[in-house]
Amino acid sequence: MTPLHRREFLRQAGLSAAVLPFIVGLPSLALAAPTRPRQRLIVVFSPNGTIPPAFWPDETGRDFQLKEILSPLAPYRDRMLTLHGLSNKVRGDGDGHMRGMSCLLTGIELLPGNIQGGGKSIPAGWASGISIDQELKNFFQGRAETRTRFGSLEFGVGVQDRADPWTRMSYAGSGQPVAPISDPYQMHEKLYGQLKDRESLRSVLDPLKAELAKVRTMISAEDRRVLEQHEALVRQLEREIATNADQSLRVAAPDLERGIADQNDNVPRLSRMQIDLLVNSFVNDMARVATLQYTKSVGGARMNWLDITDGHHGLSHEPDTDEAAQKKLIKINTWFAGEIRYLADRLAASPEPGGGGSMLDHTLIVWTNELGKGNSHTLDNIPFVLLGGGFGFDMGRALKFDKIPHNRLHLALAHGAGHRIETFGKRELCSGGPLALV
Repeated sequence: MTPLHRREFLRQAGLSAAVLPFIVGLPSLALAAPTRPRQRLIVVFSPNGTIPPAFWPDETGRDFQLKEILSPLAPYRDRMLTLHGLSNKVRGDGDGHMRGMSCLLTGIELLPGNIQGGGKSIPAGWASGISIDQELKNFFQGRAETRTRFGSLEFGVGVQDRADPWTRMSYAGSGQPVAPISDPYQMHEKLYGQLKDRESLRSVLDPLKAELAKVRTMISAEDRRVLEQHEALVRQLEREIATNADQSLRVAAPDLERGIADQNDNVPRLSRMQIDLLVNSFVNDMARVATLQYTKSVGGARMNWLDITDGHHGLSHEPDTDEAAQKKLIKINTWFAGEIRYLADRLAASPEPGGGGSMLDHTLIVWTNELGKGNSHTLDNIPFVLLGGGFGFDMGRALKFDKIPHNRLHLALAHGAGHRIETFGKRELCSGGPLALV
């Protein structure tokens, strides 16, 4: 029997995509397909641009040397991609920081609004489209085999409570910003304090009863037995989770040091607490997508733990000729790289559940920024560093492009996850298709 294209089969049979995981592999339907390895995405944000001479490798290809800012990531050089030459080409209302932040993951214009940016910029509102992290969350949540309790988790470090286009990079849709949780105790409660929430544990089988009954009329007796066994196993797992949810973690919830307030001087400790929670959530398969946002665009954190008392945003506006400011900014950005090193180390030290190497082998970290350079507010050469695996990219390279729209990177992320969309964000910025990273 010639294998059918799965979407064509579903269309002809009048079935929804939700039933596909139960029927792929049944011989009498000839829909057998290999199971995709587990994939995860983490987007890490740090603000106010970088110092290009201390960030971008001079060489391209595989024979490249890491500059000072990226030096903490040296152990992962062969599992890294640096992408020089990606530009946020979204124009329209709002200042550079606003478009840099809220168009970073959405790749589409800001809505009209009354939030005034800097200089003579036109006031603007929230982004007018979904962000790539939420797009992939929806893609994963739409399939039974990749559906998780939360789908995505949004972590913050020092973000605090201000809500405007400078503080939000994740969007569930047009005008729908997703706020990061900047308090690790609140995140801990979200992850582990409501494990018996009935809505999140609802059955995946109940809505499919009619469709599965229809499938039974289309398959052999032997396949009906296999399908019934599959349904019985899913139902058993659902009962076990519902009755014993508080003991269903593969790895126990981390103990958090008490009394660490969400304040500037506690950022280093808050960062490690949030990273530990993020990794634990992945180990326990609570989500396949996460964001980790350090402060915010125009973030004025004072890195006192680095002996830097100047505000980060103010420093980023100093001219390149101010050597003291440049050294401080390099030190700040190197610290961010060190936190990503800690995240990578934690993932590399965590075995992939079910085997197949470490969790880092199946997790792609994307470190980015809202500006290419702070004192010019440029949206060209946005820092993008990819680290880890799982998306099929050819890692261990320094690549250089010529002002390619960053929408094409988002398309590459989607395609790497098996989500074969043709455009993402502003359609006109997707010419050329996914960025060639394989």
